[in-house]
This record gives sequence, structure tokens and C-alpha cells, in this order.
Amino acid sequence: MCAAANGDLSLMECMDAVTGEPRYVLCAVSLQGNDYVMTPFGHLHNGNPYEAYVPPGGSRLEAPAPPG
Repeated sequence: MCAAANGDLSLMECMDAVTGEPRYVLCAVSLQGNDYVMTPFGHLHNGNPYEAYVPPGGSRLEAPAPPG
């Protein structure tokens, strides 16, 4: 949250190390001397994230019900 409040976040397009597909990575940005250092800490999922992840309990995530 501090990095976001300070404007020290970046969304960087990278290549997946296994598949070679584009991946959009959230990075914290810092400055060391004259060089920017990008520290990845998360990525955006291409597709339905409720189908991509299983939480620690082992059961699948379910999308929230639409409002109304």
C-alpha cells in the first residue's frame, strides 16, 4: 500500500519463463543509483481467475453471484 501511495508501482509486460507467452507483472519500483530496480510480486491472470487457482483449503474458488 505504501508503494502504491508513493507511486512506486509498475505494470510490466514480461514473457512467461515456461510458455513464452506474454504476462503482465505487478512490480514495486525502486531507484539504486541511476538504475531502476523492478521487484515482481504478482501477475494478472489472462482468463477467469476463479478457474485458475485453488485456495489453501483445497476446494475451488467460486465467482460471486451477480448483484440484483
